[in-house]
Amino acid sequence: MAPLTFALPLLLLPVISVVAEPIHVPLSRRAPSGPLNLSAEAEKLRYRYGFKKHDNLKELFNVGRIGKRASSVGIPVVNQGGDASYFGSVSIGTPAQTFNVILDTGSSDLWVTDTTCQNCDRVTPLFDSSKSSSFKASSGFNSDIVIHYGSGAVGGTLSSDTVTMGGFTLPSQAFLTADRITDGLLDGSVSGIMGLAFDTIASTQATPFWQKLAQDGQFTDPEMAFWLTRVTDARSQTDERPGGVFTLGGTNTTLFSGDVEFHDLTGQPSFWLLTLSGVTVQGKSVQITSGDSALSAIDTGTTLIGGPSNDVAAIWAAVPGSAPSQFNQGFFTFPCNTDVTVTLSFGGKAWAINTQDMNLGPESPTGNGPCAGAIFDLSQGSNISPGSGNPNWVVGDTFLKNVYSVFRMTPPSVGFAQLSTFAGGSGSGAASVPPGTIPASSTPVVLTTSSPSLPSSPPAISPPVVTITVDPSTAPGTSTAGGSGGSGSAGA
Repeated sequence: MAPLTFALPLLLLPVISVVAEPIHVPLSRRAPSGPLNLSAEAEKLRYRYGFKKHDNLKELFNVGRIGKRASSVGIPVVNQGGDASYFGSVSIGTPAQTFNVILDTGSSDLWVTDTTCQNCDRVTPLFDSSKSSSFKASSGFNSDIVIHYGSGAVGGTLSSDTVTMGGFTLPSQAFLTADRITDGLLDGSVSGIMGLAFDTIASTQATPFWQKLAQDGQFTDPEMAFWLTRVTDARSQTDERPGGVFTLGGTNTTLFSGDVEFHDLTGQPSFWLLTLSGVTVQGKSVQITSGDSALSAIDTGTTLIGGPSNDVAAIWAAVPGSAPSQFNQGFFTFPCNTDVTVTLSFGGKAWAINTQDMNLGPESPTGNGPCAGAIFDLSQGSNISPGSGNPNWVVGDTFLKNVYSVFRMTPPSVGFAQLSTFAGGSGSGAASVPPGTIPASSTPVVLTTSSPSLPSSPPAISPPVVTITVDPSTAPGTSTAGGSGGSGSAGA
C-alpha cells in the first residue's frame, strides 16, 4: 500500500420576493497538497473547538505588524487544507466577481481574500472592492476583525456587498475582506470560507447568507443539504473533482432514499450540535460517555472525527491489533489489511461509515507499518474544557460522505438519510459517478472541474444548464460517492 499523500484537516440586486425552487450548487473536491500531517490537523481542531488557545495573535501572521486596531475574536473556522475540501462558487459585487469558497457548517462567517492582502499566495483569486459599485466598507473600532483558525487566523475589514450563490441574492450581505492570513492557509483556486452555522457564533456578528435567505422567505423549505463524494486516487494540488451537491432551500430527492431522520439540535442554535447516542465497532456496541460529553458538532469543514479521550480509546480497543500512534499524539493505528467497521447513531438509526473512510493509509513516510485511523482524541494534550454547550465530538466528512445530510432552520435540526443507488447507497460501497455530471431535481446542474492550470478566477455557476443523461452502472467514473458499508482500505 502506498503511503498517504494528502494533508487532512478537512456564497445591488433587488431581493427576490417570491419563493424559489431549491438551488443545487455543484461542489468541487480539491486534492490535498502535501504529505499527511496528522498532528497538525488534530491541533487545528483542538484550537477550533476551544481545547487550546492562542497565546500571541501577532505571531499568527507573517507580516511586520497587524496594522489596524484589531478586535481579536476566538471563534474558529475550517482550515481548507484537508483531505477533502468541498467548495462551491459565490459571486460578490456589482459587476459580480466569482470565487470558490469552502462550505463550512462549523462556522458562521463569510470571508474572501482582498487585493490588499499582505501575504496571500500569488495564485489565490482576490476580490477587488474598487471594481464594485455596491461595495461598502465599515469603519470604526470594531470594523477590523480577526477570525481564528486552528493554527492560524484571517484578519480584515468588515464590509458589505451584493452576494449571490446559485439563484439566490442578498444585496447587502456582511462579510470580511481579508487583508492578512496565516501563511499556507489557502491553496489554488479557493479564496475563502462560507460559514453555514448560526449567527450566534459569527465573529462578524452578521447573519449568515443561508440564514438570511431563510428568514427572508426565499427558500422553498428552510433547509440546506449535502451530498459529498469520495475520491481515492487524487494526487496533485490542482486535481479538482466533482465533489457532490450542496442544495439551498430544500433537498434533492434523487440523491437519497427513504425518509430523512431528523434530530433536534441540543441547546440554542450555534454550531449544528447533536447528541451522539451510540457507537458500534466491528459489529459490537462500545460504551461512550453520555451527557455534555456526547455533544457533537456536525461539521462539513472538518475531514476527521474527533472525540473525548476515554471514548476514542474504547473505540480503538475494539479493533484487533490497534495501538496508539508512535508519531501523532491522539491518533491510533491498526493493521492496514483490517477493515474497521464503525457506526454512529444520534438517537435513531445506526449509520455506517465506509471502511475506506476509516483508513487514512500508512502514517509512515516510507509507506510501511500500520495505517492511521480517522477517529482521534480531540482532547489529547489539553487541560482546557471546551465549556458548557460546546462540542466534545466533531463529526466531519469521514462520516458525512456516507449519508445525505440536511441542515434545517425550522425547527433547528440535522437530518440524515440513506444515499440513493445513484449516489452510492444500497450498502454496496462506492458507486461510479460520470465525471462532470450529477443527477438533477427541479434545477439541473452539471459539476465542473478545473483545468490543470489554475485560472485567475473560477468560472461562475449559471444554472440551469443542459442535463446530461447517463447510466451510472455503465459509465466510467473518476469520482465515487460516499455510500456506506463498502470494504477495503484506502491508501491514497
